[in-house]
Amino acid sequence: MRFKWTLLALLLLAQSSWAAVKIEHWQNTHSSRVYFVQTPALPMLDVRVSFDAGSARDEAQFGLAALTSAMLESGSGEWDADQVAQRFESVGANFSTGLSKDMAWLSLRSLVQPELLESALTSFQTAITHPRFAEDDFQREKARTLAGLKHREESPAAIASMAFQKALYQDHPYAHPEEGLVQTVSGFEAADVKNFYQKHYVASNAIIVIIGDINRQKAEQIANQLVSGLAIGEKPQEIPAIQISNQATEQRIAFPSSQTHVLVGMPGTYRKDPDYFALYVGNHILGGGSLVSRLFDEVREKRGLAYTASSQFAPLYRNGPFTLGLQTRNDQADKALAVANATLKEFVENGPTEKELNAAKQNIMGGFAMRVDTNSKLLDYVTMIGFYQQPLDYLEMFQAKIQAVTVADVKEVFKRRIHPEWMQTIMVGARER
Repeated sequence: MRFKWTLLALLLLAQSSWAAVKIEHWQNTHSSRVYFVQTPALPMLDVRVSFDAGSARDEAQFGLAALTSAMLESGSGEWDADQVAQRFESVGANFSTGLSKDMAWLSLRSLVQPELLESALTSFQTAITHPRFAEDDFQREKARTLAGLKHREESPAAIASMAFQKALYQDHPYAHPEEGLVQTVSGFEAADVKNFYQKHYVASNAIIVIIGDINRQKAEQIANQLVSGLAIGEKPQEIPAIQISNQATEQRIAFPSSQTHVLVGMPGTYRKDPDYFALYVGNHILGGGSLVSRLFDEVREKRGLAYTASSQFAPLYRNGPFTLGLQTRNDQADKALAVANATLKEFVENGPTEKELNAAKQNIMGGFAMRVDTNSKLLDYVTMIGFYQQPLDYLEMFQAKIQAVTVADVKEVFKRRIHPEWMQTIMVGARER
């Protein structure tokens, strides 16, 4: 317990500015890419090992990547799940796994005192390189997953999200939910998880991000240690390009609720998109700036049609979704949708004002330091930089790129990239047509 309080106290002290982050990069002896940032202000270490093994790699077995990722916390080496948890707990370390459409990862946070760190790293390496995938653990995790998938059927928000993904991506690997479907997960066997792990959790398919109070020599040692038990393997083929439909569709899915969930959108931007910064700033004005955005003002403030209304870009390796979202009373759904669509169309046609642009820049820049003011936040950014192979000075150039965006840039890029007449619309809770 005392380790927990020590860790909490240290985290509360971590209030550094990462305005000039030095990211070191190399390839280790096992063909894994490594990204390291030394942060001597705090005696902690954050490590993440990520693989190109997200749900886009499921092929026809929707949910297999997610189940594999979850199983990595169910025991490794000679230890069952409880023993693994106790090993990390006993040295004040935190271990977790996660998954997105593009990647799967394992993360470790530990104090850097040698006896604590070495124990945590040994447990972490074993979790990465020697997962147990025991039959009883597999059946328990599969049952838990299926229970969650069945419960998801009771959520209008989840139903809307699944229908929206399918409408945008059709048969593309991004089309299915990360957790999979009941009909696919029901058919999984432990051998499927083992095969997925053996194919994708290989050293050449890994990136290692290390943030903390150690030197380069120690970082190199850790980077080699963590994947030393993995096969070198091969990287998977690139995720296929997305074919964006130029035909609008609308689906109304009946659901017994007083509220209608509305999602409108199309495939948007990707991580290495040269238009990203203009789209990002423009969206802040349109619907990403919360209480000061146009969508919020038009839908909520002026007409009271929804508690909130927003928009966002979610960049991935390929074009992630551009989404307008709101929730409203069933009897107001059509009107709210019409206002949201009209707001989008007007913004695409005319762009922002100079005043809106300046306010957006100030808001984005004012909050930037807080996005990278702890090791854990920095870990997320450096993982993104490494996985999507962004420039190592991405964090420094981010602010300059934002400042360089003009009204003309936003207007041009939205008119070229965002097409109101191509939007896919999902409404869950409204009457069916």
